[in-house]
Amino acid sequence: MSLSSDQMELREEDIRKHYPAALSLLEGFDHSPRIARGTDAPRPERSSGIGTRRAFRSTTPGLVTRRTARTEGVQLIARIEGADEDALISPLQASVLNVLRRSLAIALAIAEQYSDRTGLADLKRANLDGTLSAGKSSDFSELLTGEALVTAFTFASATAFHLADHASEDNVEIGEVEELLTENGQLALHGLLWELDHDLAAHGTTDGRIVATLMAFAEAVMEKTSVRATTTGRLEPFTSASWRVEEKGFTVQGFAPARAAKGSTPTMTFKKPHEVVGNHIAKYQAMRLAKMLMAYDFDRRLNPFAELGGFIFTFMGDGKPGTGKTTLIQMMAGLVNDYCQVAGYPFRYQNLSTDNIDSYQGKSGQNAKAFINNIVDPSAIGFGTIDDIDQLAGKRGDRQSSAGQLEITAVLMESFAGANTVVRGNCTFGMFSNYPENVDDALRQRAGARFLVDGPQTREDYIDILHLLMGKNHDIGLGDHDLYANQEIKSAVAKSFESHARPHEEGLIAVFDRVHDRLGELDTIAKLGTYLKAIQEADERFTGRAIKNITDAVKVRAMDFELPDEWMENPELFLFKPYETKRDMISELRQPITTEMVIQEINRYADSEFRYADKSDEAAIDQMVRDYGRQEEAKRRYLESRED
Repeated sequence: MSLSSDQMELREEDIRKHYPAALSLLEGFDHSPRIARGTDAPRPERSSGIGTRRAFRSTTPGLVTRRTARTEGVQLIARIEGADEDALISPLQASVLNVLRRSLAIALAIAEQYSDRTGLADLKRANLDGTLSAGKSSDFSELLTGEALVTAFTFASATAFHLADHASEDNVEIGEVEELLTENGQLALHGLLWELDHDLAAHGTTDGRIVATLMAFAEAVMEKTSVRATTTGRLEPFTSASWRVEEKGFTVQGFAPARAAKGSTPTMTFKKPHEVVGNHIAKYQAMRLAKMLMAYDFDRRLNPFAELGGFIFTFMGDGKPGTGKTTLIQMMAGLVNDYCQVAGYPFRYQNLSTDNIDSYQGKSGQNAKAFINNIVDPSAIGFGTIDDIDQLAGKRGDRQSSAGQLEITAVLMESFAGANTVVRGNCTFGMFSNYPENVDDALRQRAGARFLVDGPQTREDYIDILHLLMGKNHDIGLGDHDLYANQEIKSAVAKSFESHARPHEEGLIAVFDRVHDRLGELDTIAKLGTYLKAIQEADERFTGRAIKNITDAVKVRAMDFELPDEWMENPELFLFKPYETKRDMISELRQPITTEMVIQEINRYADSEFRYADKSDEAAIDQMVRDYGRQEEAKRRYLESRED
């Protein structure tokens, strides 16, 4: 794949020149632990005549550090080779060592690029010559801290990326990385490799567990350095740039983990659109969203729909149990999977379930973050689902929400509409619930689109679903019925949208009628804004985020067209076109926004919020009634016990 317009090539010669320094780090160096507790990690046995360590000299000029604990030798080659009883190194151990050497060399090469772009290289030379002025000392210190974080993160990201092919079913818990030193890049690597050596001593008892330990270590380092980076200055030259290594396609894009461009085969039974009975708007939007995802441009790392407006990054599907939410997921995942197979794109589907809630503090949040990172990876098309989100994500202020559930809520809120959220248009997230009123209000409002999954509604729907589920092992005649004619999507969707010219929920109907009687037809921005304000006065949870979701939905309606099927069947017609060509082809299909669209989308969104609020209020009232009943019963029993 060619470089995108905002990427620079990290040349192979720039990496390989750091191989000797990387190998020296793996062979051995001394380190005095600063933050972590210096414990005696058991040293591996070596054959006689082989040196146990190589003297290592820091290449950061002018820096002298005070020893705070006794020196401990770090020999990662010996550690990995001595993991088993075999006298010979295994193929996997050799692969791991090669990955570590290359990852260290890449980290040193990126640190060198950062040093050149920020002027740190000049300051190092001045410091070495003793000509660094006092006024530059603060800049020197800040840039060295930035270099340390850049070096540490790049090493961890490269390690995780290059070890992905060797990952197994083994799982290792290493806890928090402690020895993350930020005085300079070289010392950062010393501290991390010292801690890695201790982790391998504790967990790396087999080849599989060596890889699992390294993967867990790399993830922990990336997590910690990313957090540190949010409060560290002088990092803009790194975060605003992008590098690509041609071999294997490893990329460095700020503090975003690099992921191998691999897909996954969803383990589910896919459904065809005609097998989703009823749910016309939800089915229509899911079918369109599946095609929207395919417009993503891997070179530009952007989707024309995300640039033009109308891309659905997050949506919520709600409805009663048994109305077809799972079938809708199976249909959409099947469509995207089929399109990706035709185009040769990697596709990832993953569901975040209650299995990801962990009693270990912080682990639930880590599970949710790993889920998000896997789906948003710009090197693949992603579809992430969160089924039964009311059980998975806790509602803030609810005493029955566990710490793990609240961790997941925080991660999802930050990922779906946080300060660092970037919508490239390569992935979408669907949240599904039978009880959306139990979902935290702020999290629910981060769903940009609402899919009401209400199942079969008409007589024709019930005949269609009965015929579908009965299968073919019977001789019962169909009777007077045009099979699946009612599922013809365009006419059904048109009727569904038209039905929202007036609200459906009683509370919203009263607001709409009051505003309509006072202003007449809502045919101007001023009148529509007045209607929105009246809704807010009736429900204070109807905030500016709700307006954004409505306007996004209106932009989706402006894109109210399906990309032709032949564009998906023959990628040369659209998918493989240059980004600008795809954008122009989509622009030609857009239609103008009308007041009818705006009113319908206001009513659709507000109906859902009123529906959720009513159910939430009723649930809260029922809970209070039960609490009062328990108090009265407890008081009665208490008084009886006193009388006895």
